[in-house]
Amino acid sequence: DTEGHGTHTSTTVAGTYVKDASYFGYAPGTARGMAPMARVAMYKALWEEGAYTTDIIAAIDQAITDGVDVLSMSLGLDEVKLYEDPIAIATFAAIEKNIFVSTSAGNEGPDVETLHNGTPWVITVAAGTMDRDFGATLILGNKVSINGLAQYPGNFTSTEFPIVFMDTCSNKTELSKIKQKIIVCQDPGKEDSLDDQFNNIQAAGNIAAVFITNSSSVDVFVQSPFPAIFLVQKDGDTVVDFIKSNTDPKASIVFKKTILGIKPSPRVTSYTSRGPSYSCPLVLKPDIMAPGDSVLAAWPPNIAAARVNQDLVFTNFNLLSGTSMACPHVSGIAALLKAVYPNWSPAAIRSALMTTSDQIDNTGSPIKDIGGNLRPADPLAMGAGHVNPNKALNPGLIYDATVQDYVDLLCGLNFTKQQIKTITKTSSNNCSNPSLDLNYPSFIAFFNDRSAKPNSTTVVEFGRTVTNVGDGSFTYKANVTPINGLKVTVEPDTLVFKTKYEKKSYKLSIEGPKQLHKAVLFGYLTWEDSGKEHVVTSPIVATSYKIEK
Repeated sequence: DTEGHGTHTSTTVAGTYVKDASYFGYAPGTARGMAPMARVAMYKALWEEGAYTTDIIAAIDQAITDGVDVLSMSLGLDEVKLYEDPIAIATFAAIEKNIFVSTSAGNEGPDVETLHNGTPWVITVAAGTMDRDFGATLILGNKVSINGLAQYPGNFTSTEFPIVFMDTCSNKTELSKIKQKIIVCQDPGKEDSLDDQFNNIQAAGNIAAVFITNSSSVDVFVQSPFPAIFLVQKDGDTVVDFIKSNTDPKASIVFKKTILGIKPSPRVTSYTSRGPSYSCPLVLKPDIMAPGDSVLAAWPPNIAAARVNQDLVFTNFNLLSGTSMACPHVSGIAALLKAVYPNWSPAAIRSALMTTSDQIDNTGSPIKDIGGNLRPADPLAMGAGHVNPNKALNPGLIYDATVQDYVDLLCGLNFTKQQIKTITKTSSNNCSNPSLDLNYPSFIAFFNDRSAKPNSTTVVEFGRTVTNVGDGSFTYKANVTPINGLKVTVEPDTLVFKTKYEKKSYKLSIEGPKQLHKAVLFGYLTWEDSGKEHVVTSPIVATSYKIEK
């Protein structure tokens, strides 16, 4: 591993227990992967020389030949059609062999239509935050302690130093004159202003810096090569008031703090790529969200993990962020599910993960989107919700899909015979029942007829079949959250299952304006059994986006 990425992701999936793990003192404790008893088979698809389609396909083909149970792929190609996407093409064969495929959504958010791996037969994973932060404590001379974000990897003395407020820290000449003082900078909140301040302080070589900022891109700067702490505006005001009201203000900083129980969490990260899917917009993507922010996992000891001033520093564990880190969480959880239910199809496992996921954060409110000004996250950002491993063990109902269902979808997409053959590797594809309505645990409807007359409406219909995987007989009742401006109906709204593995079908209809005035409306369909043992949740999205190809 010449880069570290593969070591980090594979240990997130299946790393064994390691005591006293940490990133230079941050996140201390026992580390382990999602499925620590699983075995890892590693296939190198990306090389120093570059990323090649043939290498990606060869790696996936070899994994299939070797008989792996789960494929975890924290890589993807943007804006490619299904029949031109090496991951989509090669993983179709994995599904035929009942191999579960987990992929990352990409890190091009918060813009919409940025997601890759929007492939109907894989699970596409978005990145969320955790209820854990890393930071430092600034202790003012009056003994007031203020916590901020920090991941400075070096050692720092806890001695008191003079502390000085330098406003926007834009005057490089003045900054370079200040020695042996903690510099406080106020971010004016302009584009790249925090970047400029950070670079100015780094060039000046001051002892430590305090950045007061409400920037959502603070994550980029926390792993700072010089001692730096990042404060929100309210706490920053306290520091500035202290400096201005004292003739000889002093302060000290204690780094390497790990703060647990952060509320609210999880939240959707700003960088996680958003749907709709470029390659198959009629299937709602991403599918699910998992922890992706500041994830601790193993790291090659010969690859630098950070810098302290100009010196490279090395460690066995690193903190990384991205959908690459979220994907292996789901891969490992899927491996655990597969161990419990070896006969379940990849679609059944994906369904169990999606329909039992959480839409509510640890404060009891809807999960918020950092990239959407902290509004409630929509399914184009987080999919069905945040993965909940224990609930996924008992989903109640599953939405299954066969290889032929995916072929029916390819036929419905009006691909040529050759394009379908590229994906399925056979020319004998049965296209007698083409369908754009895959039996999927989510719904997306496009209301984007720009030539429509005012007030004209249309109805989008979906057919779904659910399988009872609970032991015994159950009666499920449907409930749809009201979606403003749309009429959503479910027929029938009651499903009675007498035996395990019995299947029942229903129809979901969305009536709305041919041209939706809002970009995205969303809600949820839940099927709940009479004993309240299972709640099977599916996201519903109505959008006016048009996917231009």
